[in-house]
Amino acid sequence: MYKFGMLIYRLAGKLFFALGGKIILRRKYRNDISERMGIIQDCPKNCIWVHAVSVGEVQSASSLIHRIKSRTDRPCIISTVTATGRNVAEKLLANDVAKIIYSPWDLRKFVERAIDSIQPYIYITMETELWPEIIAQLHSRNVPIFLANGRISERSFRSLKRTARFWRGVLGNFAKLMVRFNEDKRKFVALGVPDEKIFVTGDCKVDTLFDRKVHTNQTLGDKWQWLRDGASYLFVAGSTHQGEDDVVVSAFRILLKKFPDAKLVIVPRHPERALMSIASVLPYSEMHAELLSSLESDNSKNFNVVIIDRIGVLFELYAVADSVFVGGSLVQKGGQNPFEPALFGKAAIHGPSMTDFPDTERMDNMGAAICVHNDLELALAWENSVSEISREKARDSCEKYFATLGGAAEKTWNEIELAINN
Repeated sequence: MYKFGMLIYRLAGKLFFALGGKIILRRKYRNDISERMGIIQDCPKNCIWVHAVSVGEVQSASSLIHRIKSRTDRPCIISTVTATGRNVAEKLLANDVAKIIYSPWDLRKFVERAIDSIQPYIYITMETELWPEIIAQLHSRNVPIFLANGRISERSFRSLKRTARFWRGVLGNFAKLMVRFNEDKRKFVALGVPDEKIFVTGDCKVDTLFDRKVHTNQTLGDKWQWLRDGASYLFVAGSTHQGEDDVVVSAFRILLKKFPDAKLVIVPRHPERALMSIASVLPYSEMHAELLSSLESDNSKNFNVVIIDRIGVLFELYAVADSVFVGGSLVQKGGQNPFEPALFGKAAIHGPSMTDFPDTERMDNMGAAICVHNDLELALAWENSVSEISREKARDSCEKYFATLGGAAEKTWNEIELAINN
């Protein structure tokens, strides 16, 4: 089934390009088309090749690459698919990798050309980046292949199960799969990966977040003090999706009866939704919303709701918030990262849809997260979370939770070293 599947996959790729796919991809990916076609210049040979598709995967990879650099002199390169992923790699890893490239499109001639240029010692792909042609070509050349920080969302799992026999063959080319949690391991086993090939090592992103937290605490200062001025409490709703803003605003309206001088910050997952978020506030006379971009030029305006209309500030807002709701969880989006607020000792309040973060249930049980289902429960969770007793309990619970997670990057590299040295 695997060989037949690869034949179909390759024919589909050729047909896509023959019918104009190359033009479509050129329009979508305007930068460094040559690298995407496998033309890699000045790349160190016999290197460790780490692949991370975009921002989140690059963040996971950064902690692993830092460990690799401290443990070996062998050069390391990182490939991404998106321009934003490459930008983050340049910020986080410019001093730790020999080269940052775009990954070749998964067509045989492009992949072969890239591998000929790179001649990697090993290949590590992050999270769910499973490109059948790259994996097949590396395996045919006896290059050890590893999955790091492996995870499969419920949506992806349902899709992969429909062609499980093919993916069993793809995954069979891996030397080892290092996954985040037992739930991730269960899904890979269900796809046919032998149990002895899978190792639960924790989430590398946690190691990256620890480093980022230290940097944030050192540099934050009073940057957001103007946001807190005059407010008894500051509540943050992070990475909200369409359908959640109304619930968040309704919960805050309830909260205003208890804390009339409180403030709310809504951070839409997609900044282009900022005006839609403002629209959710308009029916209520007791609330006045402003965009962050407007307040940055004049923060003397009267407001008690701020809508964030740019990226890159959510982590800092989690640091200064009194209590946090994590979006993508009251709608069927699988949830957003509950680790980020918990790192700052704030229990991550979330909805019931957290399938992309399967350890959230354990966070709930340990008191590092709180599940709510509607505006009334969210308002109550926010109200209860700001008492000094609740704050102290949340800080203690979050600290105990993260004590069980640290060192994922180190464990991952240990497993890789064991494989390549045996």
